[in-house]
Amino acid sequence: MAGCRLARLVGVVALAAVAASCLPVGSASTSSIASVTAEDDLAGNPDTTSPVVRVAAAATRGAFSASGPEFASTRVDLESYRDSLSNLNVVPAATGGPAATSTPSAVPERVWVVADDDQAATLAAHGYRIGDTVIVATGDLRALPPQTRELIFNASTVKLAPGLDEDALWQLEAIRRGDEIPGGGLLMFDEGLDRRLVAIYGHPSTSSLGVLGEQSHDEGVERLRSIAEGYDAGGAVVVPTFEIIATVASAGAGSDGDYSAMTARDVIRPWVETAAANNMYVVLDLQSGRSDFLSQAKAYEEFLRLPHVGLALDPEWRLKPHQVHLEQIGTVDAAEINQVVRWLAGIVRKEALPQKLLVLHQFRFSMITNRELIETPPELAVLIHMDGQGPLNLKYNTWNFLTNEPDTDKFHWGWKNFYDEDAPIMATPEQVLELTPNPVFVSFQ
Repeated sequence: MAGCRLARLVGVVALAAVAASCLPVGSASTSSIASVTAEDDLAGNPDTTSPVVRVAAAATRGAFSASGPEFASTRVDLESYRDSLSNLNVVPAATGGPAATSTPSAVPERVWVVADDDQAATLAAHGYRIGDTVIVATGDLRALPPQTRELIFNASTVKLAPGLDEDALWQLEAIRRGDEIPGGGLLMFDEGLDRRLVAIYGHPSTSSLGVLGEQSHDEGVERLRSIAEGYDAGGAVVVPTFEIIATVASAGAGSDGDYSAMTARDVIRPWVETAAANNMYVVLDLQSGRSDFLSQAKAYEEFLRLPHVGLALDPEWRLKPHQVHLEQIGTVDAAEINQVVRWLAGIVRKEALPQKLLVLHQFRFSMITNRELIETPPELAVLIHMDGQGPLNLKYNTWNFLTNEPDTDKFHWGWKNFYDEDAPIMATPEQVLELTPNPVFVSFQ
């Protein structure tokens, strides 16, 4: 499954203001720790206390406060401190027991995020007098364990060392902002959190376009609870989701000639607010007609700047000039999709948001041309949603065709159930969850 590179948390080193120096060694995990004895301090004088400072990776998932101090980050040159390491004697510590999973309890004044053990060692030797915390990580910082992200969030100042990934700065800002995806975390489908979105699809103003419009937004919350039953198999975190048709394919050209009707933001806003109040996600669906997807997406930027709102593009309703709906199945090229990808990724960076979901509907190869060229940047979780209807055996065939391509693994995958069109009955949760790749987005229309 495609996704962001996961961070490898090597160690969290607590440096108390009155403690002696410490040095993280190798890779730390919940079952291993390391300790350092300082034979000499930075001035070359013997250290007779030689305390042990434990290094451990935090592994317990959980949320943390949504407010915190102002964010400050800088990059520094650590080379000038390396000479201070020459007299350190590294000794392994025992493993196992409660101490192996402990993390610093005090809120650090300053946190350093560094790229490797050498940089951590340098800071440890230099900074033990001033109470810093050093975190060694590679890859996507948003994949750090929750307790480690909490340290970063609560620190008065966070500094980035050289050598980190070029995306580290905005990922750090996302941690410092504190917003999480409903269900927890900053990555939509983090390997450490088995998240599955279960959605009701439709338009707020009518029941003719899907089950979402059969009740109010408040009643929709309750309905989703029953619909989502069974999709938490294997311990998955199920996130109830409103999939709202924001622009509706229309029979008439309309005043702008694009055969697509825009839904007023005031109609959508109560659903977005209800979702936020109930730890739910929202996907805004575009049926753009003769308009392009990017132009329509920009009309809903107000909502897409929120951490719990994603976007869906439906090529079935993307018309070429002189085409009208229902005379053919629409199509879009990867080039147009990539315009949306770059714009939406830019919002995520600018607003320091958690990873955002981008859904691409597809039930025929022709609906997306050059699919292998679609960009999947770390700001987004790009998902192909197989939304064909009909007997289950035909839907299975469609699924197998679409997921048997060389580019399959670069995307996440979703499945759609239709109450009326899936004959004789819809797929059960057990049948859906047996599919490969495993669907992480399941919607009902």
